[in-house]
Amino acid sequence: MSVELFPVFLKLASRKVVMVGAGRVASGKLGALLAAGAEVTVVAPAISPAIAAAPVAVVRRAFTAGDLDGAWLAVAAATPEVNREVAAAAEERKIFVNAVDDPASASAYTGGVLRRGGVTIAVGTEGRAPALAGLLREGLEAVVPDEIETWVRAAVWLKERQRAEGVPMSERRPRLLEALNELYAGKKLERSAS
Repeated sequence: MSVELFPVFLKLASRKVVMVGAGRVASGKLGALLAAGAEVTVVAPAISPAIAAAPVAVVRRAFTAGDLDGAWLAVAAATPEVNREVAAAAEERKIFVNAVDDPASASAYTGGVLRRGGVTIAVGTEGRAPALAGLLREGLEAVVPDEIETWVRAAVWLKERQRAEGVPMSERRPRLLEALNELYAGKKLERSAS
């Protein structure tokens, strides 16, 4: 029997994240970590110019297990051998590790991510087929409407109203769908009047 992964979004702002490795693969992960506000420490014997120029703490040496002390998340973007060391040290400390392109050493997987108008959609393949996750993300980009932020504003407004009115949880989603349909009906009327 296969065990499913639990999808989750992490608040990493002002939290220590240790990235082991400082090459091209690590550089690809760094932007998202910085955008999330993580305090990133990079550990590697050799540091790429892109990482050296980034707002991160740099430790120029081989990884040691103690590098993970105090971390909330580890990103292993090194050789398979080093990734296994990071995974073992992370397991001992109860820290999740994203081992880039090394699913066997990972306890956390990232996926294809679409961010638009205050909505984040992530697609994962349990680390088995990251290129497929990327293609699925591209497909979602084509179908998620540009005006999704309008949907978010309507949903926030309606949630507050429903809370104040004591609307049961079971009725909230159908009412949200009605409100979104009304948004589109209004847009259709505006377009036909033009």
